[in-house]
Amino acid sequence: MEKQEQPNQLKQSLGLWDAVSINVGAIIGGGIFVVTGIIAGLAGSALVVSMALAAVIALFTALSFAELTAWHPVEGAVYEYTRQLVSPIAGFLTGWMWIIANTFGGAAVSLGFGYYLAAAIPGLPANVIASVVCLGFTALNFLGIRQSALLNNIFVVIKLSVLGFFVVFGLFFANIENFLPFEPLNGGMFYAMGLIFFAYGGFPRVAVMAEEVKNPKRNVPRAVLLSLLISALVYVIVGAVAVGLVGPVGLAASNAPLTVAIGASGNVAAVQVLAIGGAIATASVLLAAVLGVSRMAFSMARQQDLPQALGKVHKRFGTPYVAIWIVGTIMAIIVLFADLTGTIVISTFGLVFGYIFANLSAFKLKNEKRLYPKIIPIIGLGTSIVVMLFILIATPAAWFTAIIFLFVGIAVYYLRKIQLARKKKN
Repeated sequence: MEKQEQPNQLKQSLGLWDAVSINVGAIIGGGIFVVTGIIAGLAGSALVVSMALAAVIALFTALSFAELTAWHPVEGAVYEYTRQLVSPIAGFLTGWMWIIANTFGGAAVSLGFGYYLAAAIPGLPANVIASVVCLGFTALNFLGIRQSALLNNIFVVIKLSVLGFFVVFGLFFANIENFLPFEPLNGGMFYAMGLIFFAYGGFPRVAVMAEEVKNPKRNVPRAVLLSLLISALVYVIVGAVAVGLVGPVGLAASNAPLTVAIGASGNVAAVQVLAIGGAIATASVLLAAVLGVSRMAFSMARQQDLPQALGKVHKRFGTPYVAIWIVGTIMAIIVLFADLTGTIVISTFGLVFGYIFANLSAFKLKNEKRLYPKIIPIIGLGTSIVVMLFILIATPAAWFTAIIFLFVGIAVYYLRKIQLARKKKN
């Protein structure tokens, strides 16, 4: 194999704000533009409380990721940390479920893209649009990380501008009575917290790509924490304005809730702006999803936990091209048949599974390598388990599907070990 194709030849091309932008691009999108409607149906006007609590829960796990990446920034992140600090099989299953989570997460946000574009241009088939955009962003990922990062930066600026417009313009038409009755401690609020946790799932995305970031020990932890803070503020403010515009019932009735919310103004142009902005926002999350999943597959292939073909790096573009095309094609197929809520729950299960082991790995770091006291990963571990239980109670069918994927992963792990043992013997 030629030197350029060696699986350790990824380029350090991303600065701090590129890294922050990739994470913000991964976080702000499907959650605020799509999942807002789903959680409004569960939490009512207390959806902003669900958003705030989910951010606090995510913060403890984000601190664990920051600690781990400051210790050892490596492609694959939580997979590598769990593999080294917990056990090889735990590491494999963490990486496997991360791939499942982000593949279904990418499918969910691409569906969100389809819904918002269909809202802007009525009559377009949302699922077909979602499939085409999956393949388009797969091609862009193939061409190089700098190209993907540049487009992501543009997307992030556009969607933050659109959300800023939504807040400022929407405030003129918001009605405080739409928050009544306000019941922040109802059971639905806690279920909604578990689902909105999906929306924050992008905060460790750049950690999975740590070897492509300049000065990763400094920049990756900062990017993880900065992006989570920025996104949480945006979510809570936008969520509050959305409730003020149409109330939780109005939001819950649509797959494009912010478009419905701004429609309360009666301004057709504003609706179009939100529809196009929602499409762009969800598209940027999809771009980050393909980046994240392909890099995880690359890392696992490098350790021979997945077929080594997935670890091949393109001679010209410097990207793990086999992993990128396989991931993108699978996403494109899933969205043709996917159910939005089901994909979100499966994705959330896989993400939280990874967060559990990220916190456990951070807990097992030796004291001289620690940035934070051990209580941080303990709280992160406990809250992640609680979120997992809420997902089980709220949507047992999708949770059961995620468990099936977990057992498939166990089978793949042992079949791979048998295959490697036979290859070594021969």
